[in-house]
Amino acid sequence: MESIIELRHLRSLLALEETGSVSMAAKRVFLTQSALSHQIRVLEQFYGTPLFERKSNPIHFTPVGMRLLQLAHEITPLATVAELDIAQIIEGGAGELRVAVECHTCFDWLMPAMDAFRPLWPKVELDIVSGFQADPVGLLLTHRADLAIVSEYAPQPGIIFQPLFAYEMVGICAKDHPLASKSIWQAQDFVDETLITYPVPDDMLDLLRKVLKPAGVQPARRNSELTIAIIQLVSSRRGIAALPYWTVMPYLEKGYVVARQIGDIPLQSELYAAIRESDGNKSYLDNFCQIVRERSFADLPGLSPLSTPD
Repeated sequence: MESIIELRHLRSLLALEETGSVSMAAKRVFLTQSALSHQIRVLEQFYGTPLFERKSNPIHFTPVGMRLLQLAHEITPLATVAELDIAQIIEGGAGELRVAVECHTCFDWLMPAMDAFRPLWPKVELDIVSGFQADPVGLLLTHRADLAIVSEYAPQPGIIFQPLFAYEMVGICAKDHPLASKSIWQAQDFVDETLITYPVPDDMLDLLRKVLKPAGVQPARRNSELTIAIIQLVSSRRGIAALPYWTVMPYLEKGYVVARQIGDIPLQSELYAAIRESDGNKSYLDNFCQIVRERSFADLPGLSPLSTPD
C-alpha cells in the first residue's frame, strides 16, 4: 500500500494533540480550520476509519490516530534536525543575528524563543539591540540590526516582512471602576478618562491609531515605562490602559485589575519580523521566525495567525 502521509499531516496531528481542538491546531500550524479539516479527511478516507472522536473534549484519538501520532513524534523531530543540518552545511551555520524591537511587551515571548534558537544555531551570534527602538527598520538599513520586530507592515525598498502573529489588545481598569460594569468599551468611554500608555509615539499605539483618533477622542494621558507600573496605576484608579491580553492575564488571575474587550470587533494588534532583502536566503533568520511563532502559540493565550504580506 503506497503511503500518502506527508510531514504536514504529521505536524497537524501533533498540533491537534497539543491543543486539543481543531480550531486551535489550525492556528498552531498556520492553516484555516477548513484546510486542517481537509487534511484529516484525506487521511481518514485513505485508511477508511476516523483518527479521533469528533465530540470529545479534549480530542480523544482512535487506535489508528494514536499510531499516526507515534509516527509523528518519531519522524518530525528527525526531519527538523535534518533540515537544520542541511541548511548549516550549505550556509556554514555561522552568522550574526541582532534583534531590534519596538514593542515593550515583546520580551514575554522573545526570550524563550531566543533560548530555543541558541542550541540549534550555536555558531550564530544572537543578541538584542539594547533599549526600546522607535525606528527598528532604520537599524536594518544602516546594518546596526539584522532582524526587527515591528507592529505594522509598511513596505519599503530593501526590506521584506515575515508575519509572526496577531493578538488581542484589551482595556484594563480597577475592579471598582465604573467601566468595569461594561463588557465592551467603545471610543467614547475613553473621553473623560486618563489613558496610561508606554512613552512611545502615538502612531505606535494601536488603541490611538485604530480606535480613538478616528473617533476624534483625545483623553488625558500619562506615561510609564514599565508594565507593572501601568498595572499598579490602573489598580489604584489613576487611569485606564490597553495592553495585550497575554501581558495582563497573570494580573487578572490575581484580581488586581479587570479586562474588557475594546470595540464590537475586538481590537487586534500585529507583529512582523522585518529583515533586509539581501538576507532573505539566510536559513537561520527564517528558522528564528519559525521558532518565535511556534513558541508564542504554545506559551501565549489568545493569538491568531497572520497571513504573509502581499
